[in-house]
Amino acid sequence: MSSQPAAEAPPSLPWRDALKVYFEPASLRMLALGFSAGLPLVLVLGTLSFRLRESGVDRSTIGFLSWVGLVYGFKWVWAPLVDRLPVPPFTTLLGRRRGWLLLAQLAVIAGIVGMAFNDPRHGLSPLVWCALLTAFGSATQDIALDAFRIESAVARKQAALAASYQTGYRLAMIWAGAGVLWVAAWAETPGLAGYQDGAWKTAYLVMAASMAIGVLTVLLSPEPARVALPPARNARDWLHSVLIEPFADFIRRYRWQAALILSLIAIYRISDVVMGIMANPFYVDMGFTKDEVATVSKIYGVIMTLAGAFVGGVLSMRLGVMRVLMLGAVLSAASNLLFAGLATRGHDLTALVLVVSADNLAGGIASAAFIAYLSSLTNISYSATQYALFSSLMLLLPKFIAGYSGVFVDAYGYPAFFISTAVLGLPVLVLVALAARGAARAGAAPPRS
Repeated sequence: MSSQPAAEAPPSLPWRDALKVYFEPASLRMLALGFSAGLPLVLVLGTLSFRLRESGVDRSTIGFLSWVGLVYGFKWVWAPLVDRLPVPPFTTLLGRRRGWLLLAQLAVIAGIVGMAFNDPRHGLSPLVWCALLTAFGSATQDIALDAFRIESAVARKQAALAASYQTGYRLAMIWAGAGVLWVAAWAETPGLAGYQDGAWKTAYLVMAASMAIGVLTVLLSPEPARVALPPARNARDWLHSVLIEPFADFIRRYRWQAALILSLIAIYRISDVVMGIMANPFYVDMGFTKDEVATVSKIYGVIMTLAGAFVGGVLSMRLGVMRVLMLGAVLSAASNLLFAGLATRGHDLTALVLVVSADNLAGGIASAAFIAYLSSLTNISYSATQYALFSSLMLLLPKFIAGYSGVFVDAYGYPAFFISTAVLGLPVLVLVALAARGAARAGAAPPRS
């Protein structure tokens, strides 16, 4: 059982053993399931903004529609149910974690198919409802998957599992971000200018079919060993154990540090999240084609994200998570300044390659370390609920602020917007330093078994 952060435990794995962890079955499963988790997020919050901008929707509306992503910020509300409640026949046949995973994946597939068949030019409401279903299914999948990952290995291997998960996640983001653009460009009718909804329909249906990777992995994976829970004597005891105890446990273990830790979690990815909403509209407005954006993201982006996730995972195991967490925070904020420079150059493909490469490298390093840090904070008895709380906080404030990104760009332009998102990352550096000092004072936690 986790108590104080295990992130700063002295490294005990030699380099060879640290690398071998990536080829263990648990890591390979996390690679495939990470792909299943990353796919819907981009389709709701990334690719959709490109599609909407191309169809003529204004930037301010696109920014406000990004609030669909706030679903991820409130997943802690129903996380206790995913942690405890059975959903026959899914949990009966597959177990608690895999049953919820499969149910959530089916909801995601249904939502993506619905998005495929709704043309934004004929009204945004049906498309938004389908996006909400996709986001809800995706958030539920995240809850079950985070618990599945945490319960699949001991604490010292969580950084490797996090890196494998992040690698799959980033591959899915490339496929759902670049691949969908390629498919849409390929499906367009030659010689027909302007927005072509039929091409986007084909692209979204291909994305729905891609969720089969996660479905098959769930069906072929073993269910983690179930944690024995004390029996509830009555309904009141059950509600207390499900709704209150996971949060009370965290406060008891960290006491005054809890506020610091939660503050860090709440803003760690703020630079990336706020900037990301306007990335695709920015590409459209700079004159980059779907093929150009897809090619740059697919070739250079995937290389750098894989490198970043791998480096972040290995360095976290060797040097400690907090050091890599600081490095990731610095790089993430700095990479946004490169976008500000790109905004002054117009349609410059070489500059786009350099900026996207640097941004993805920084994101891979930061995310691998951050996931490992969050995993180290959980008590395995409440892994789904506590991790859902952490990952919800990670998105809640940034997604809310991001809703105004279109309004900001309309008022001040892209360079000022990207510089402002970099400045948002400065408080993160202070909180990481304070959290690292608190972890050092508390000492290393005993390994979770």
